[in-house]
Amino acid sequence: MKHLSTIHIARFIISFSWLYHGLMPKLIHIAPLEQQMTASFGFNAEISMLITRAAGIGEIIFAVLFFIFYRSILINILNIVALVGLMLFVAVLQPALLIEAFNPVTTNFAMIAFSLVLIKETKEPQLNA
Repeated sequence: MKHLSTIHIARFIISFSWLYHGLMPKLIHIAPLEQQMTASFGFNAEISMLITRAAGIGEIIFAVLFFIFYRSILINILNIVALVGLMLFVAVLQPALLIEAFNPVTTNFAMIAFSLVLIKETKEPQLNA
């Protein structure tokens, strides 16, 4: 039973993190920091708002897909790649955020570690006949 608990804790944490980060700072209450990061691309405020909301919707969709397909190595690899990409995005556009309280380094590394647990602890169905 402990094995199942570890898998489901990882599944819930990753799914919840994507869902929360899609809903709260991007859709329900657009955080100033989200606006600042999107504005780093040089778009006007209206376009930045649209990009932020689209990113929030994308994160919610990914959360649902991850919750369903958490045993898939591919979805876990996509999670890892997305988290590394988002950290690089912050490092290039807003590097000061990497040393702030509650920064993406700790959040993203924890979610990457949970995906590594899922990859190690779950197996995709074999296609052998």
